[in-house]
Amino acid sequence: MAKVKLTRPEMKRQRDALGRFQRYLPMLKLKQQQLQLMVRQAQQKLTDAQRELDAAEAAFDPYRRILADRAGVNLADLSEPAEVKVGRRNIAGVRVPVFEQVLFPEVNYSIFSTPAWVDRTLLDMRSLSERHAKKDILHRQLHLLQGELTKVVQRVNLFEKVKIPDCKDTIRRIRIKLGDESTSAVCRSKIAKGKLMKMAAEVSMI
Repeated sequence: MAKVKLTRPEMKRQRDALGRFQRYLPMLKLKQQQLQLMVRQAQQKLTDAQRELDAAEAAFDPYRRILADRAGVNLADLSEPAEVKVGRRNIAGVRVPVFEQVLFPEVNYSIFSTPAWVDRTLLDMRSLSERHAKKDILHRQLHLLQGELTKVVQRVNLFEKVKIPDCKDTIRRIRIKLGDESTSAVCRSKIAKGKLMKMAAEVSMI
């Protein structure tokens, strides 16, 4: 802790700082609670999204060999998103990305010259791509919320374990110092008064 002057102006400064910390701490704790709730919800959403994606991948996996069929269509390219549209939302004071929609490349093959399974397969592959995109956005949400929660927890700990105790200790030390000075001043005053009375008595005896 930095050395401080044990004076009345410094005590006022420390009291003002203590008041600010004590007013701000409850707001920080409330934000911490909100973020903890949001993080748990985001974790659950991400877990659910991963579970759904795993199930969809498992259901689609047996058909991957069919893609080797020479249909003359590059389904892999057509199922990759051309654009993932993402919005923004304020969650517990944190701006996080929110999934809106996925845009895919325009289909340019002929429905008459391609096998019938191509359309259905492409829809399924695009559905998987969309699930991946949603999961990625949820992962980014969780990362941002966890980062903000870490910062808030650090500030709560700083206030509770460092700033507020330091202010209280400094105020206590200043009070002791001022009390000692006051006591010394009273003692000096009494001694000076006693000397004056003694001198006055000696003068009156002459």
